[in-house]
Amino acid sequence: MRHRDTAGRVATGSCDSYTEPLPSLERVTFLFTDVEGSTRILREHESAYTGLIADYRRLVRETVERAGGREVDCRGDEVFAAFDEPARALEAALETQRAVAAHPWEDGIELRVRIGIHAGRAALEDGDYVGLDVHRAARISQAGHGGQILVSDPTHGELAGAVELKDLGRYELHGLAEPERLFQVVAPGLAEELPPLRIEPKETGRMRVVLADDSVLLREGIARLLEDGGFDVVGQAGNADELMLKVRSYKPDVAIVDIRMPPTHTDEGLRAAQEIREKHPGTGVLVLSQYVEAGYALDLLADSAEGVGYLLKDRVSDVKEFAAAVRRVGDGGSALDPSVVSQLVGRRRKDDPLAELTPRELEVLELVAEGRSNQAIAERLFITLRAVEKHVTSIFQKLRLPADAADHRRVLAALTYLRS
Repeated sequence: MRHRDTAGRVATGSCDSYTEPLPSLERVTFLFTDVEGSTRILREHESAYTGLIADYRRLVRETVERAGGREVDCRGDEVFAAFDEPARALEAALETQRAVAAHPWEDGIELRVRIGIHAGRAALEDGDYVGLDVHRAARISQAGHGGQILVSDPTHGELAGAVELKDLGRYELHGLAEPERLFQVVAPGLAEELPPLRIEPKETGRMRVVLADDSVLLREGIARLLEDGGFDVVGQAGNADELMLKVRSYKPDVAIVDIRMPPTHTDEGLRAAQEIREKHPGTGVLVLSQYVEAGYALDLLADSAEGVGYLLKDRVSDVKEFAAAVRRVGDGGSALDPSVVSQLVGRRRKDDPLAELTPRELEVLELVAEGRSNQAIAERLFITLRAVEKHVTSIFQKLRLPADAADHRRVLAALTYLRS
């Protein structure tokens, strides 16, 4: 391991190739690399080890130089470089991984490198970078696996759109007070499915949300409301393609989607929502619409009402209700706008399966269809919780919904109500 003093200073000059002084930068992008399993390789291939490390250092130095970076330090199998912007560090990291993978290593050894990138602030003192961000960058590299490139949260924001980044969650980095959200670079030639990181995740209890709306003003407003309400807004998008990229990368608990987005402003959001439900079942979908479009709501509910919501944008102004709807969807429940429910109810068939329900049971079922809990229904109808439970049980019996653990009877009842 590289040895640093308590200020975060990194000693330079340990590699013969570095002689030029570094520019004094307030904000720097740091890149750390090291070889996975270097001790094992040394033990099993001691005679070849010196040549292996020399080749590895040369490959890293070449890619760093081509990307416009500067080598700061190297000790053993670790190399530390600095760049004036994250995009250049990413370029060097990608080239390094590809060069290492393509190199004909001696004795058929498979040498694998892990890389961490972090953009932060550091002071330049006597040719050395000093600061906690130096430590943070090193810790990020150490958390990864061979063939992996990890990126910090601040750096991820500056690389948005340049490359696909997979959200791995928040982690405690050894010796640092604040946890860090880490992202994995997804690119051709890099392994995507890797073991969990070498550090324990930090459980925040906050739902992770991706927002998609072509109105930047509205999107930022909703993001602020959600952050204040205890959610983590991990990504924003202005069109359906960006939305799908964010969902693939971040794996959010909920995707909040405007139903009309570029380029045609018709049903791009709806189609993206349906694709999310099909390909990413772990992500709930809450669709926002300017108007009541009952047909779209039914399309969204075609397979199931689990983890799905459909609200008018006006409902966002009721922050408490909106936050509750997002949580219900994220927890696998449903949240349907009362206006949508009312319009769907007006389409009932003559052979109505709900004909046996009493007026009060219909009221209860309508609130069930909106995604409300028994307690919320009791408060809305000014009746006791026990009375609501009795009505719900009666509804299940009259709709012939058995107590099957494989099915969610509230969801099935809501679908029966909306489709009737």
